[in-house]
Amino acid sequence: MTARPFVLLPCCNRELGGHPFFILGRKYAAAVHDVADCLPLPLISPAARDVETYLRAASGVMLTGSPSNVHPSRFGEGVHNPALPLDPERDEVTFLLIRRAVELGLPLLAICRGLQEVNVALGGTLRQAVHEQPGALDHREPKDAPPEVQYAPAHALHVAPGGRLAAITGRESFEVNSLHGQGIGRLAPGLTVEATAPDGLVEAFSIDAHPGFSLAMQWHPEWRAADNPISVSIFRAFGAACRDWRPPS
Repeated sequence: MTARPFVLLPCCNRELGGHPFFILGRKYAAAVHDVADCLPLPLISPAARDVETYLRAASGVMLTGSPSNVHPSRFGEGVHNPALPLDPERDEVTFLLIRRAVELGLPLLAICRGLQEVNVALGGTLRQAVHEQPGALDHREPKDAPPEVQYAPAHALHVAPGGRLAAITGRESFEVNSLHGQGIGRLAPGLTVEATAPDGLVEAFSIDAHPGFSLAMQWHPEWRAADNPISVSIFRAFGAACRDWRPPS
């Protein structure tokens, strides 16, 4: 039996009961373990100096969603809404990790905040309040609803013909959930749009310079991933890429 490869999942930073914690959502680890058939390896955020050591142990990277946002100073703006959480320690690690994953050709899957991190790390910007833009949908979830409602399908997705997402899913469109207030502003150079929302917002992209598997998504495919055929196809493709990956000689 072939050994299952490790996938790095950077943790968030949170204070609970007055004590600092590293946080990793169980649903992300479960999707990596149960659907991608890989082993999740949490990467603690203050370990920026240890990223190269972590990378030597891993065959893939998955950037998770989070309640926090990328700090707007990373794309040259001030904070639009001070009430929203930020996590600059995570930014420090993930921005380094993204650039190294591209250089190494390490399989990279990015979800929600992860998509936004990749775009900003490679030179793009974000809209800090998508719902305030003329003609835009409100992509936020109902805050007081139970998770089953928050993660229910919210809008259709148009998949770019002939792209990587189309090849993975075999679909021209499908329904996705929507739980984000921020979104892509200016797309970074070297990114290819893989899917858009009905209002034109970029919902998925791949990285042209990445020689292997790269896919970033604004929705949450990890939610009950094993029960969703689209999610299964995405995580299985990612897992297969991780198992096939070999470090550059």
